[in-house]
Amino acid sequence: MADRTESSILIPAPPHQVIAVISDFDNYPEWADFTSVQVLSENDGGWAQEVEFSLEAGLLKDTYVLDYDWQITESGEGRVSWDLVRAGSLKAMTGSYELTAVDMDGAPDGVGTEVVYQLQVDVKIPMLGAMRRKAEKMIVDTALRSLSERVVQHA
Repeated sequence: MADRTESSILIPAPPHQVIAVISDFDNYPEWADFTSVQVLSENDGGWAQEVEFSLEAGLLKDTYVLDYDWQITESGEGRVSWDLVRAGSLKAMTGSYELTAVDMDGAPDGVGTEVVYQLQVDVKIPMLGAMRRKAEKMIVDTALRSLSERVVQHA
């Protein structure tokens, strides 16, 4: 699982608004492709530690649990990363969002956020590396677009 997929987007909202959407797992089914999301535990700082996701996307149906690590400043900048704890169809999943404040015309107070999303997935069924990376790219690009739309709607 050496290869990973990475993409980025500029969101016309400050980092604290972006991380507020990323950390609001209860509302993921409203804007992301999940049928349910449940926070199983929180860390000492009140951030979600383990989160269970259920999805049904065409032929893909799975429930999996991710363990989160939050390295976020008060301004909302920093990195949130996750690793797979358990799943039905997935063998491994590692990912992260890196949030950086940027000067941006059209954003509130001229401050936007660059979000860099990295994802690495491995499934239990045999799959060619090129197909896996194509699926990762679709997941990453869709997630970034959906995240941006959600942040802008709630800014």
